[in-house]
Amino acid sequence: MKLMKLFSLLGLFMALCCHAQTYPQKPVTLVVPQAAGGTNDMVARIIAPTLSEALKTSIIVENRPGAGGNIGTQSVGRGPKDGYTLLLTINSAQAINPALYKNPGFDPINDFVFLSYIGSTPYVLVSPPNSPIKSFADVITIAKKRPGELSYASAGNGTINHLLGAMINTSANVELQHIPYKGVSPAINDVLGGQVPLAFASLPSALTYIRSGKLQGIAISSSKRSPLAPEIPAIAETYPDCVGEVWVGLFAPAGINPEIGKALQSAMEKALAQPELREKLIAQGLDITPVPANQLNTKLKDEIMKWKKIVKDSGAHLD
Repeated sequence: MKLMKLFSLLGLFMALCCHAQTYPQKPVTLVVPQAAGGTNDMVARIIAPTLSEALKTSIIVENRPGAGGNIGTQSVGRGPKDGYTLLLTINSAQAINPALYKNPGFDPINDFVFLSYIGSTPYVLVSPPNSPIKSFADVITIAKKRPGELSYASAGNGTINHLLGAMINTSANVELQHIPYKGVSPAINDVLGGQVPLAFASLPSALTYIRSGKLQGIAISSSKRSPLAPEIPAIAETYPDCVGEVWVGLFAPAGINPEIGKALQSAMEKALAQPELREKLIAQGLDITPVPANQLNTKLKDEIMKWKKIVKDSGAHLD
């Protein structure tokens, strides 16, 4: 019996090895757990052709939106562990949702393998061009003089747009009033129309409005100024702990063959080294400074702890 069991285990090991050596044998699907048009969807569609070349197989980008990213994330975490269905997602889903939702339906650490960090982009605080708010100092001055009266729009409760305002409230000891919208587009539209004085939007989505003079860029949420808009100061120049960016990462379900995981990491590394792809991502506002593979889990855990505190302080929660 022991000998038969040994042969059985040996056969399984050989099958796994052969599978890893011949991977991939069919198209790979990148699941984006948000609707089309968002930052990670944009990144997925820019990366797909170059990653396809590196893997030598077709890449299919599939949007599975719902519940702030939970539905698509769950589907990958509970799906096949063969390397053909992967998750390309943003930190708001992977690092914030576990604190925001009572039961998001997945564990970001134990249900996934963090394969690759792709890049990040900051948010920008914007106001209408005729607004008296011309700088971040103006924001703080007005907020201190009129507690609870100065409002800002976000893409919804628990989004990074929302939580950035909560961070400012804590750091600057002010009371900005949060107005949640169902998405960033209606939020920006109401700022353009003057119904709301401020809003947070991702820098790439707001740049066109800023460059055309339809919006003022007040401050960005990264630790330093963006080369895309160096004239806009970082909030961290005044409050160093106010840093919150959206970043994109590639994940596989836990239990994936380690050799397949390495093949995927290698292919993504090769893709991101291509100058043409890098230029496209940078043009979209991404900072593609790499994070070494041995630091990926630490980064994710740090983000989870950071946003858990901010979510708790903000009082935000979703069911």
